[in-house]
Amino acid sequence: MKKQVFGVHPVVPLSSAVRAGDFIFLSGQVPFGPDGTLVGGDIETQTRQVLDNIAAALEQAGASLDDVVKTTIWLTDRNDFVRFNAVYAQYFPHLPPARSCVGAPLMVDANVEIEVVAYRPAPS
Repeated sequence: MKKQVFGVHPVVPLSSAVRAGDFIFLSGQVPFGPDGTLVGGDIETQTRQVLDNIAAALEQAGASLDDVVKTTIWLTDRNDFVRFNAVYAQYFPHLPPARSCVGAPLMVDANVEIEVVAYRPAPS
């Protein structure tokens, strides 16, 4: 099995996604917009940006949100959970992935970070 990397970051030593066989592992995604700046706003706005970033990273690796089997979520404020969950449910309306959600400070000034693992058989 050969490892494939997608979206190697030019400054930070990480890749957006790594395919290992049939599994795709995404680095934790925070609400950076298309221009590379952190998107401000409420938890709903930041959650949408993060999930859009995840969808884009999965697409690079030949997968989609439908292929996500596990998510890990970090929220900086546990009081944001209900509002976060309402947005999250829109992105995973059927057969949602397994997930963990914890409250913790983040390494950037954001309210949410999400990491995912997806399963999509590798093209032959």
